Amino acid sequence: MKRLLHILVVLAPFAVAAQQDSGGYNRALAAFNAGDFDTAAPLFFQVSESGGDADTKGKAEFFLAQSLAKKGLPVSAFISYAAIVNAGPSHPSYLKAVEGLVDMQQQLDEQNLIPSILNQAYSEEVRDKWVTLPKEVLARINYLVGTVSQRRMRFEEARSLLEAVPKDSRVYAKARYLLGVVLADPRFPGRPGEGEALDKEALAAFNASLSSNEPQVELKATQHLALIGLGRLHYRRGEYADATVAYEKVPRYTRYWDQSLFENGFARFQNEDFGGALGSLQALHAPQFAGAFQPESWILKSTVYYYSCLYDEVKTTLAAFDELYGPMAKQLEPFTAEDGDLVQAYNLVAAENRRLPRPVYLWLRNNERIREVMRVLAKLDEEKRDLSGGPWRGTPLATQTVASLEDVRGTLLQVGGTLARSRIREAADNLRTFSDQAEIIRVQTALDEKDLLQAGVDQKALLTRQSLYRPKMPGAAWNYWKFQGEFWIDEIGYYQYTLKRGCPAKTAEQQQP
Repeated sequence: MKRLLHILVVLAPFAVAAQQDSGGYNRALAAFNAGDFDTAAPLFFQVSESGGDADTKGKAEFFLAQSLAKKGLPVSAFISYAAIVNAGPSHPSYLKAVEGLVDMQQQLDEQNLIPSILNQAYSEEVRDKWVTLPKEVLARINYLVGTVSQRRMRFEEARSLLEAVPKDSRVYAKARYLLGVVLADPRFPGRPGEGEALDKEALAAFNASLSSNEPQVELKATQHLALIGLGRLHYRRGEYADATVAYEKVPRYTRYWDQSLFENGFARFQNEDFGGALGSLQALHAPQFAGAFQPESWILKSTVYYYSCLYDEVKTTLAAFDELYGPMAKQLEPFTAEDGDLVQAYNLVAAENRRLPRPVYLWLRNNERIREVMRVLAKLDEEKRDLSGGPWRGTPLATQTVASLEDVRGTLLQVGGTLARSRIREAADNLRTFSDQAEIIRVQTALDEKDLLQAGVDQKALLTRQSLYRPKMPGAAWNYWKFQGEFWIDEIGYYQYTLKRGCPAKTAEQQQP
């Protein structure tokens, strides 16, 4: 009898705790169902922090995340959902938390942390459970985890995940575009032996993205990227005319138009359309793109002139390159250290400053992943202010949530700093590489001028004897206007040069291989 009493005494505190948890949980749930999230969230938090019944505690953790989401605090909600997902499939609200985490990713458009969390959680152990998720949720997971696999160069894994996104998903167009990128990558396993088959599949993937219809997530921007991907595929295959067709379909003044102009310049040059190549670069060098970071475009421009033996134009173009980009290389030197502080690197990009050359600064800020870090950090700081001054001010819920937000803030700063530092080094490496190429072209130009002089070729007389003709009109609806130094907004992007050729005609002996 004494032993039985002892057991009852030991168990009594747990029974009381369970009753208290149940009562608190029921009050919280009633408030949640009534739409009173100001009341519900602190009660759910209190239950989730107790040491009582695991099932009730697990449900409270999920409904706390739900309350935060419904209060318009998606970053705080994502932290709560992530904690449940990281706890593993034994958590009573595991699958619902996975679904909630995907919803927050969509709401925040967060591409750095949440995809990594899903990638870590998407193991063989849970795969059978995740297939029971709603179809669209699973499609988004496959796409998000596929982006992680692609960035980590796990190409076959990325392919499998992206191919699993069904046509009726709202991320189908994005998944098909990325699938095309994966399949076209020269590093994809099986190349070069299976290269032709992989290229055909990549072509089909890009075209599937281009033929997608609304409703899709970011459809227009995705289709513009698919056109660039298509152009790159054709370019790599030596199909330069087809590459030009793809690049020229990117609409004028859209986000990726400057990139398509630049790459189209290369395609036209390789297709021996020198006037067309210079036309693309003329648009890229218009005042509207004065802040663009495009050092290679000047190297391409000088190369086009070099192949036409227009040596004065080569030297003028290289001088413009030196004037624009020479000072930038020196400005970037202090920011390329291997052991630089990551937060400082991020702040260089996040804040308006004059320490970086403006074209490099704008180029950094235009990076999609850096923009996402900036956007989520802004939302995170907004939530911190709301929690510190709202109805939960001074409560344990507010204190702990703000602390969790601060932890995530630190992680995002590290991510943003890593991206910024990598991008700054890339800019510095590009300037170094293209400066070296400029010097090679400059030296080769001097040697060729010397050869002409020694051969007794009067290049000025050669050029004077040639005439410049109007370029061929694309159609009856087109008009010709001679460029006279003014950039008209409705003409940019439609330029076409006609060039004289300063190279002396080759003799029959010189033309023989």
